[in-house]
Amino acid sequence: MDEKLEGDILELGAALRARGLTLACAESCTGGLLAGALTSVAGSSDWFLGGVVAYHDLIKTRLLDVPETRLRRYGAVSEPVVAAMAHGARGAFCADLAVSISGIAGPGGGTPEKPVGTVWMAWASPEGVTTRKFLFEGDRAGVRDQSVAEAVAGLLALAGRG
Repeated sequence: MDEKLEGDILELGAALRARGLTLACAESCTGGLLAGALTSVAGSSDWFLGGVVAYHDLIKTRLLDVPETRLRRYGAVSEPVVAAMAHGARGAFCADLAVSISGIAGPGGGTPEKPVGTVWMAWASPEGVTTRKFLFEGDRAGVRDQSVAEAVAGLLALAGRG
């Protein structure tokens, strides 16, 4: 993990701890990379409750309560699905905050509408869910690493509120 990401996670942990907030995550294309990064810092058990690697749509529906109709209509890499994933993770873990990630890391799987590097994220809190679409460049590892960094940046912005 690079120094900036480690510093951001330490800052995130301090912000969550100071506010007494807990965090959960739901990951697809990152395959647990975010949870691994979050738990690589000492003291993360104070604020990180856990995560779900919902790589298959069945896991998204069964564990995170993503409606099958959303998956069929919009696809797994979409705003409605990541919003439901974040909401579902927050509920499943009884967490104050949750983040979800779904994307196309490549090298295959892209389409003209959703090229390789397309990643949707959502951040859920008691106030609601915020979503954002990214188009990352690079190889599979690069897309996944950039996804983790942006997920943490979004969490920092969320935890810094209030």
